[in-house]
Amino acid sequence: MNSSRRPKNSGPHGWVAIHKEAGDTSTRVVERVKRILKAGKAGHGGTLDPFSEGVLPIALGEATKTLSMVLDGDKAYRCWIRLGSESDTGDPTGQFTPGHVNFPDLATIQQALQNFLGEQEQIPPAYSAIHVNGERAYERARRGETVELPARRVVFHQIDLVEYTGDGLVTVDVRCGKGTYMRALARDLGRDLGCLAHLERLLRTRTLGFSLAECLTLDGLSQAVHQDPHNHWLFPVDRALDDIPALRLRLEAWSRIVSGQAAWIEADDVAEGLVRLLTPEGRFGATGVIGAGRDASGRRSCTPKRLFHTA
Repeated sequence: MNSSRRPKNSGPHGWVAIHKEAGDTSTRVVERVKRILKAGKAGHGGTLDPFSEGVLPIALGEATKTLSMVLDGDKAYRCWIRLGSESDTGDPTGQFTPGHVNFPDLATIQQALQNFLGEQEQIPPAYSAIHVNGERAYERARRGETVELPARRVVFHQIDLVEYTGDGLVTVDVRCGKGTYMRALARDLGRDLGCLAHLERLLRTRTLGFSLAECLTLDGLSQAVHQDPHNHWLFPVDRALDDIPALRLRLEAWSRIVSGQAAWIEADDVAEGLVRLLTPEGRFGATGVIGAGRDASGRRSCTPKRLFHTA
């Protein structure tokens, strides 16, 4: 079992949902949240590029232990795609290559967007955080080096055209799987349409189960800390693990789990695999793994995986 000692800092443990504003980096947002909340540990649930905005969940204290477990979830975006030019970064910050300004009609754009649905091979932008021989791809690109990244398998679950203006601005809502680049979607759409395109603006509307409606700006968080003594802005440590089944344990089983020992538990309706384990009082306290073994009473075997000290 990968357990840890009781956290030394007195800062909050849980998640806070931040609406990152355009122009800020995800790292700077995390540092600002740490200062506002006097948090000992913090980390974000998925980078947003500086020009992008929207949902940036921040894990605090013991919730940082869940980060490696939650980064694979689906995400949702609103994308503003500008037809007529492509940039080397895929966004407004790069060097532009002009394309055609005779833009296709609405029906052609709608059909082109539908062609991206489902699983796709997507080549990430050269200006991305992917490691190439131990170095970030964007670091090589900024030095003027040619960066060729292999295609990756991604999935688009839904792409809805929201608006198409006469000056070539296409607004779409996208729901996609992990590792999918909206800058690459804009690039590929422009090439398919024969006019080139880049991502002019990006708003992440949902990730890790957090929605835009649940978010606070950094200034809003500062105000909430002073005005809300009950910390309603703080989500539970296991909030981002909602898709993992939860089991409330009896005292005997919980005592064995916190001692690092396997326990027999009643879990007839839960499949083998990872589960959230709740204390007898109903508070999240650990993750465990349900095995195939059963005792004479039909109880399932549960092996502790990681403890979370949030009291």
